[in-house]
Amino acid sequence: MPDVQRRTGRRRRTAVVGLAGVISVGVLGACAVEPQAQPPDQITVWIQEDLPDRVAATQKIVDRFTAASGVSVELVPVAEDQFNQLLISNAAAGSLPDVVGGISLPQVRTLSANELLDTDAVARVMDSLDESTFTPRALELTRDGEDQLVVPSESWAQILVYRKDLFDKAGLQPPTTYESITAAAKALDSDEVAGFVGGTAPGDAFTVQTFEHVALGNGCELVDEAGEVTLESKACEGAFRFFGDLVDNYSVPGAQDVDTSRAAYFAGQAAMLIWSTFVLDEMAGLRDDAKPSCPQCRQDPAFLAKNSGVVTAIAGPEASEPAVFGEITSWGITAESSTDAATQFVEYMMSDGYPPWIGIAPEGKVPVRTGTPDKPTTFSDQWATLPAGVDTKAPLSDFYAKDVLDQVAAGPADFSRWAIPQGQGALLGALQGEQPVAEAVNEVSTGGEPADAARSAADTVRAIVESQ
Repeated sequence: MPDVQRRTGRRRRTAVVGLAGVISVGVLGACAVEPQAQPPDQITVWIQEDLPDRVAATQKIVDRFTAASGVSVELVPVAEDQFNQLLISNAAAGSLPDVVGGISLPQVRTLSANELLDTDAVARVMDSLDESTFTPRALELTRDGEDQLVVPSESWAQILVYRKDLFDKAGLQPPTTYESITAAAKALDSDEVAGFVGGTAPGDAFTVQTFEHVALGNGCELVDEAGEVTLESKACEGAFRFFGDLVDNYSVPGAQDVDTSRAAYFAGQAAMLIWSTFVLDEMAGLRDDAKPSCPQCRQDPAFLAKNSGVVTAIAGPEASEPAVFGEITSWGITAESSTDAATQFVEYMMSDGYPPWIGIAPEGKVPVRTGTPDKPTTFSDQWATLPAGVDTKAPLSDFYAKDVLDQVAAGPADFSRWAIPQGQGALLGALQGEQPVAEAVNEVSTGGEPADAARSAADTVRAIVESQ
């Protein structure tokens, strides 16, 4: 778990120095793949899916594409934490892959800022697929001016999961606002059960994702349309204050990351959790290495799934409307691609190959292409019926009520993100190294002053902006 300049035409010149300045991983140990000439019917595809079962499932889709098209595909799984490092070394060597899959919004902006994307090829794919079949918000978040940078494929949302059984017993309303979240945390917090748990570890992208979800709900933005940093605004200070109070007074002790926060909720030791939709299959007991361990879960591994509610959008007092943090992952065609074969491949992965692709992990691959011109909802209709899980497979609809899955499926239509709507998306990639927001969150979660934390984060962001 835990993004510009306008680009036109194919970009073959790689600005490697600029890219190195915005990544979070060192490059001294990177080993580039030696450039090799490839025939027009052969392409190289990188995917950020390196779990063996997911690689095997993707290979089956690729094999069907090759059988249908005659295009040979070298599939290269790349771990997410190695992607930027390998991208730099291969860009420097002139050996970029033809297609990259599963790239996040910050990675899209990094690739675009360094002229590594073929937006003309993407435009041809979008013309073939028909833009009207995509969720408009997914297109907006992956577009720079008139240029569609990549082909948006799937999404996951940050969600607030809560113990509906405990809420009902206490007569509490669903935790949809700052006020109701705080009230529930206070009412349910005890020696046995913390009121809330979420990411607070410094330097951690998961912490940023958690806080951005909360902050957007209060109308807190990272920057404005002029590129001015706005983390010291009333809305942002209020978000830091709310989150700091929630964690400092009603959470489990110590800095929490993606694993420890989930573990606390799964053990029945927290009444609320902010995590991504990837938690849904695990909460249903479908993954052996991340199974719920609450007392009731021993007899019924799906107890938490059956007794948890989900809130997608949160509203704070400074906001005009609720907001939800979401990630769009996309297919990118690089500036060094074998264009015709690359476009063929991406078109296939978004049509015949799309249901099996999102079926690899439906809980975290909510489709942003809802259907085809003839069948506008065919992909979104199939999504809830696709088997989820790792060690055990079953549709999410076996465990979750229709209203829960409808909320998750509708999430991409309302996604919010920092910086991208203001035309400052390149900043997201630049912040991945220092993670100043995560540092500020950790500070307020241990009793620090929200105004001081907001000011410190804002100063660091300004310094990063000035250094670009």
